[in-house]
Amino acid sequence: MKTVYEIQQYLKLFGTIIYIGDRIADLELMEAELKELYKSQLIETRDFQTALLILRHEIQMEKDKRKERR
Repeated sequence: MKTVYEIQQYLKLFGTIIYIGDRIADLELMEAELKELYKSQLIETRDFQTALLILRHEIQMEKDKRKERR
């Protein structure tokens, strides 16, 4: 996994589709869903860590963009 899109496709394998319309909320929900999948031992540690890193980076970038707009 290298992109948020790939994470979305990965979550689809588990029947999870997330779209609220707020980019940060979408990313945070994806993170929460990944944590639940990991706790349930449905995904590998490496996949979990990689996806979490990508999502947290993307969340920070989105927050920075919002600060710049103010």
